[in-house]
Amino acid sequence: MTDAQYVSSRRSLWCGVAALFTDGRGRVVLEDVDYRPTCLLPGGAIDAGEAPSRAIAREVYEELGLTRHFSSVLAVDWIPPSTPSYPPGFPGETIYVFDGGTLTEDDLAHVRLPDREITGLRRIEPALLPHHMDPANARRALAVLRARINGAGPAILEDGRPLVPTALDDLQVLRTPRKPQLWPWRTSLPVPVELPVTQAWGWLFAEDGRVLVLIGQDTGAACLPGGTVEPADHGDPERTLHREAWEEARVRISDPLPLGYLHDDADGPPCARTRYAARITGWNPPCRDEATGQTYTRLLATPEQAAQLFDWGDEAAAQLAALHTAREELRLPTPIRQPISELLPPEPTDTPGTP
Repeated sequence: MTDAQYVSSRRSLWCGVAALFTDGRGRVVLEDVDYRPTCLLPGGAIDAGEAPSRAIAREVYEELGLTRHFSSVLAVDWIPPSTPSYPPGFPGETIYVFDGGTLTEDDLAHVRLPDREITGLRRIEPALLPHHMDPANARRALAVLRARINGAGPAILEDGRPLVPTALDDLQVLRTPRKPQLWPWRTSLPVPVELPVTQAWGWLFAEDGRVLVLIGQDTGAACLPGGTVEPADHGDPERTLHREAWEEARVRISDPLPLGYLHDDADGPPCARTRYAARITGWNPPCRDEATGQTYTRLLATPEQAAQLFDWGDEAAAQLAALHTAREELRLPTPIRQPISELLPPEPTDTPGTP
């Protein structure tokens, strides 16, 4: 094969770039385009001789009017030649997906769309991406979002599917719409007497400073251990947390430290939804929660990773600050960012009943 023939033979794959932007509530920023019926992540083709990082910076400036520097690749995806919606003769494509970070409301106010191609922006709840994108693009966007949360480096995808799935991929986390919890956060305690406490939830720490997040195996939805204050708890939300931590997650905890509460006055009489911090002191194998019929997978994540699984808006920052103050009071280390992992193996126990 001559040099010319060799060079010609290698011109058999397209290369493109895309950027994952989210807003302050963790919704994914998509573009409406005039050349296809479904939405896309910002991005486009890499020009001849252009570096991927320069290509995505150029595309974001051309499409959104934003000047950004991109240095973190979340995923590299291979799109097969048989993919629908591409023109005849499409040879396949490699796409570099960069982390665009969070766009603030001020950032979004400064977006300037071009006169052609990009007709609008949408902010989409992750679970609803398949309603706005074609199947392969939605798979890719969700895989990339999970890779960002997991923080283990770039994911290698083929047709939007990870070659090495993470715990978040295996559980299909974010496939169910998150419930917005945008109530005001109050670090001040105790809860005012006139405000009934209806729920108690816990940030439960492992010894390495990570926290426990429960993922419903049937839904992929995330929650913190905790729940509704029931008559058997005699109005004591700390007792509620001990009970719920055992029933949902089969974990035993230390005496909880109060963090604060969410003041909920949106859909009925005002109430408080309290938050606590506690150490995990032991655990048994997980089992089905009789109250909900749900079986949870127990994951350990840094508080910041865990917060990305919820829709808490601007109130998340103050809650995380209170949590880290409590972590220091519990004499636990600052958690090292690492891939989210399952709480395994269970601690041996001779007491099968409730502690």
